[in-house]
Amino acid sequence: MSITPTIGIRSTRARIALVPLLSLGLLGGSVAFAGPAQAHDDRRDDRHGCTVKPLDPKDLHGKWVDFGIKVKCDDKDGKKDGKRTVHIRQLRYEDEKGPRRTDDFLGRSHFIEEFKKDDNKARILHSVDKVRNLDKRGTEEVYHVVSFRVQKGNGEWSDWSKWEMSEVVELKKGH
Repeated sequence: MSITPTIGIRSTRARIALVPLLSLGLLGGSVAFAGPAQAHDDRRDDRHGCTVKPLDPKDLHGKWVDFGIKVKCDDKDGKKDGKRTVHIRQLRYEDEKGPRRTDDFLGRSHFIEEFKKDDNKARILHSVDKVRNLDKRGTEEVYHVVSFRVQKGNGEWSDWSKWEMSEVVELKKGH
């Protein structure tokens, strides 16, 4: 009885089979590596020449906070091709820290702003909300997120932008 060694055949086949797997692994690795770089892009989302930015919440003393939003539309290409309607959605939160981080929802708002073809000045929208005393630490941390879409002229709406978050601002109790 003779035993023929198959180790050489298997290792050659195994090596040949590994080439596509390694190629896929390297490709998948580069895709996974490229993902986070795009997620941390600091450019503001621009839809039909319009940008929307959540401003840092501003303490108005007492329990009132202004969750402001800056909106601007301009004709960068100089065409001045008509009006734009901006639809903004906003969500307001109290930041909760801890092992089961669940931020407290404070409220939501929707805004519709129209810009005429020569109206290219930035506008500040004021979204004032009452912040309840939800914790016992003596301070509240609040923030808001906004997303928007734009209709150019009487045409179709753009897609919704990604949600953009303001800075988390600490408010002191007892103002």
